[in-house]
Amino acid sequence: MLTGAATRFLALRVEPLQLTFVRYIRNKHRDPRFRKERALKFIKVNLPDYEQMRRQARGQLTPEEIRSIMKKEGVAPTRPYQEKPLLITTTDTIMEPFIPPEGDGRASTLSKEGMKERYNVLQKKGRTMLGLRKIRRFEEEFDAGDFALVAQDIYIDAHNLLVKNDLEKLHDVVTEHAYPDMIDGIDTKTIKWKWHESIELPRLVHARVSPLLTKHNLYGQVTVRIHSRQSLAVYDRFGRIMYGSENLVKNVLEYVVFEKHLTNPYGVWRLHAKIVPAWAPPVDPVIRTFRKPTLEAPSEEYLAKLREKQKVEDLEDEAESTSTNAKPTVATA
Repeated sequence: MLTGAATRFLALRVEPLQLTFVRYIRNKHRDPRFRKERALKFIKVNLPDYEQMRRQARGQLTPEEIRSIMKKEGVAPTRPYQEKPLLITTTDTIMEPFIPPEGDGRASTLSKEGMKERYNVLQKKGRTMLGLRKIRRFEEEFDAGDFALVAQDIYIDAHNLLVKNDLEKLHDVVTEHAYPDMIDGIDTKTIKWKWHESIELPRLVHARVSPLLTKHNLYGQVTVRIHSRQSLAVYDRFGRIMYGSENLVKNVLEYVVFEKHLTNPYGVWRLHAKIVPAWAPPVDPVIRTFRKPTLEAPSEEYLAKLREKQKVEDLEDEAESTSTNAKPTVATA
């Protein structure tokens, strides 16, 4: 016999459940208050655009599209990695620069100054001979007298190419150290230079050999004394003379440094720098062309304001001087 509780339990299990299907899920909050505040609390998730990523991987995006995408995402454009270029075909300095004696080119060899100059040259000749010996290890037929004439020809060729504005061939006779100094401002100027004659034979006065980076990477520098007669005229872009004259021939004494990469089997001697002594006379100033300003007469209104301002300042000065000159009164008992 089943009890009453068991009978009720079986009745619940046997009876079918009454299910009601709905078309939506109620997701209302249990508390209807603060609905607007809860609606504002959301996180906007930017999903990746996979189609765009596929096109970019295949290289189907135009540069303008890539630029707009990077600008939208705030991504800076990537720069290709590039090492700092290092030039080893030339040096950027003068090895133990030669100091020209004061009065060179004007003093006679038989005078006191000339004899002193000869003595100083002989005193420094030892290191020069050592430098020439190192140069002859790479150039067996190197001769100081013959090279001085070759150096003079290189000097003339470099200046002629500069006058012709042939910058491509100028690299063959000028090092990368001297090239920027020679072409500085040449695009707005016209140069007229001429070699007339040589007053004295060019002479090698200084020679040095020094390594760079490694002890086997050697560079040779030779200083040549060139005493000649030259004419120079520089015109600006308007055709007006800036410096010198084509008809004025001057005696020019220069100490020119030539350099060669001795370790390089294809190295050549090129013009490297010029030594300007401290006692050299100053260079003549450059005559520049300026635009003449157009001056306009001031208006009557402006002049009236100036007069009124001047009157006010005069009255203030007069009042100040009167107050300072007034004698103070002393009260007596």
